[in-house]
Amino acid sequence: MNETKKDKARTVEIRQLESIKGGMAEFFTPQASHETVLVQIPPQTVDDLFVHKTQTDQLLVVRGRFVLVTLINKKYQYIPLSEDNPAVIIIPPGVLHGAINLSNEPCVVVNAVLRHKPSHKMDYITRGRPLPYDLTAAEAALKNLDITTPHIKVIADC
Repeated sequence: MNETKKDKARTVEIRQLESIKGGMAEFFTPQASHETVLVQIPPQTVDDLFVHKTQTDQLLVVRGRFVLVTLINKKYQYIPLSEDNPAVIIIPPGVLHGAINLSNEPCVVVNAVLRHKPSHKMDYITRGRPLPYDLTAAEAALKNLDITTPHIKVIADC
C-alpha cells in the first residue's frame, strides 16, 4: 500500500530513550526543542481533542501515567505512556490528540516543543470529540503496558 506524503505527516512516533549511567544517576538522551513546557494532567481527566497547526509536540512522562488519544482517519488510537517506560512520543502538526488519566494521581509530562511557525491562538483551543472515546480500550491499553516488557522500541503508525 502506498503511503502518501499527507499520511506520513500524520504519523505518531514513539521513541525509546537511550541512557548512560553516571555513578548512581542515569542520563537520558535530551530532546532538541524551541521551548520546554511542563504539563500536569489531573487525576480522573478525560480531555477533549485539540490540534496544533504550527508545532510538533515531543512528550515524555516524568511522573505517573496516562493514555494519549489520537484521531486519524476517523479512528481513535489509545497510546499508553508511563514513567516506568521512558519514551518520547512525537506528535506532528495536524494530528488531533487528547489525554486520558484514569488514575487517582496526577501525571506530569514534559513537552519539548518544536515550533515550525509562530504559535497561533487556534493551537490551544479544544475541538471536542467527534466520536465518543472508548474508555474500556484506554484502560486495556494501560493494562497492556503493565504486562509488556519495558524498553521495547515501538513505532505507532496511525
